[in-house]
Amino acid sequence: MVGNASTRTGYSPRLVRQLLDWMHAIPPARDRSILVGLSALQGSGKSTLAEQLVRASSECGVTASMLALDDFYLGRRDRFRLARTIHPLLKTRGVPGTHDIPLLEATLDALCQPDNGSPPHLPRFDKGRDTRLPRSRWRRVRQAPRLVILEGWCVGLEAESAQALIHPVNDLERDEDADGRWRRWVNQQLLDDYARLWKRLDRLLVLQAPGLDVIQNWRDEQERTLRTRVASRAMSASEIVRFLAHTERLSRHALVSLPRKADVLVALGRQREIRSISGLEQPAA
Repeated sequence: MVGNASTRTGYSPRLVRQLLDWMHAIPPARDRSILVGLSALQGSGKSTLAEQLVRASSECGVTASMLALDDFYLGRRDRFRLARTIHPLLKTRGVPGTHDIPLLEATLDALCQPDNGSPPHLPRFDKGRDTRLPRSRWRRVRQAPRLVILEGWCVGLEAESAQALIHPVNDLERDEDADGRWRRWVNQQLLDDYARLWKRLDRLLVLQAPGLDVIQNWRDEQERTLRTRVASRAMSASEIVRFLAHTERLSRHALVSLPRKADVLVALGRQREIRSISGLEQPAA
């Protein structure tokens, strides 16, 4: 075991320091910020780590900012339109195709190459209410960061093969996507808009969960916080099971494919302890 981590207390300062050293050593891109993708399945602590990295980077004099893929989810109205016109399963946020990729690309353009007269605004999505917050509540960034971290559960994920889509992976696909129309449409989004977005990444950091069986517990930990809020639409345990069924196929795909694509891979244990690290010059403790 290399070290330990917790979404409550954060990852170890030494790990944060070593990851920052790696990020800061990335050759600078001309006239734009360095963009690092941080990919991890739900509940892995990726947002916590991204926040730690941004804060530590700024403290050592390298301006940094983070973008959460979750903040670019389409609101309920737009997803319901997709559900009516393409497939009913698109009512639920999560899979590729339920994000506003043009908005994300425009935000990256503004963040990495900001006009001093028009500081970029970073969208925010309220998961408890399942909709994007009004623009008046978006965060404004007044200085171009030298480092941008894009974190999300499917960051860097490539499309599956047509053969892989033939057979359903769970009851939801078998009963509600019997003809495979939904999963083929989602896969096409990875081939198109998302592939174009991933090409912008300078490096990819992956936090690897030990398996799908722990994701439900990790996700439930996140929902417990939402359940304490007034007017929250936090999910119950049974709702979490159904929600995760939407992303199970691509989560399985991510567990196999992303480690091969990662520039740095941090393997986690069941308590999010760090089991191993590859891609850094020296192992972190």
